[in-house]
Amino acid sequence: MTATSSRPKILLSFDVEEFDLPEEFGAAVSEEEKFAVSAEGARALLDILTRTGVKATFFTTALFARHFPELIRRMVELGGEVASHGMNHTTFETAHLAASKKVLEELSGKIVTGFRTARLAAVPHEKIVEAGYLYDSSTNPVWLPGRYNNLRAPLKPHKEPCGLWQFPVSALPGWRFPLFWLSFKNLPLGLYEKLAGAALRRTGFFNLYTHPWEYSARSAETRWRIPRYIVRHAGPEQTARLESLILYLKERGEFTTFQEYLDIMTRGEK
Repeated sequence: MTATSSRPKILLSFDVEEFDLPEEFGAAVSEEEKFAVSAEGARALLDILTRTGVKATFFTTALFARHFPELIRRMVELGGEVASHGMNHTTFETAHLAASKKVLEELSGKIVTGFRTARLAAVPHEKIVEAGYLYDSSTNPVWLPGRYNNLRAPLKPHKEPCGLWQFPVSALPGWRFPLFWLSFKNLPLGLYEKLAGAALRRTGFFNLYTHPWEYSARSAETRWRIPRYIVRHAGPEQTARLESLILYLKERGEFTTFQEYLDIMTRGEK
């Protein structure tokens, strides 16, 4: 069912990618383990969406999709949207924009209109439009030391002069407290839920992304050398936290996909 009500919109999304995180901390991880950890987490996420009956958007690498076409089909069957997260999670070339879109469309049987770059790296917006995308969700409108400074970026969805729609990751208005995946993972759950509810109420939408590997306990194994703050609550505990957040937000807004929300905002342009 397409989102139509005037209730605030909740954009829940997952960056479905290979579990290459250990390599950032100097640990070796086999290709088999990269896919196994993420696939295990993705199945847990799909089970949550089945139980709660909410929609989500899956920003998926073409490489992961090729390995698990059955998971892509299940995403679509649950009413979810498949969007692009590039060809793979390790490298990026401009040509990957169109190439990943083509692969995902073939595997999902749906038109792919959205893009999010790996690690929210900067990609020229004109190139995203040229590759056939309608929207991008690669901006965290906060300051994160060593990563980016987007304190001047808008907090709400907006259309750029090049025609590309932007869906920024949510931050609390005013002091721009970040509400992205690391905040969800590390703040007390009750506090995070209240902050998320406040952002939803004040901006009319809420955009949170997490990663499938967070919902696999294997991601917290010490051999990966990943800092505790990144893999806190990994596995069933993180799964329970997400389900609690979904139920909390479900009473305060409407879960929808990015494309469905874009359809609502552009209805008057058609």
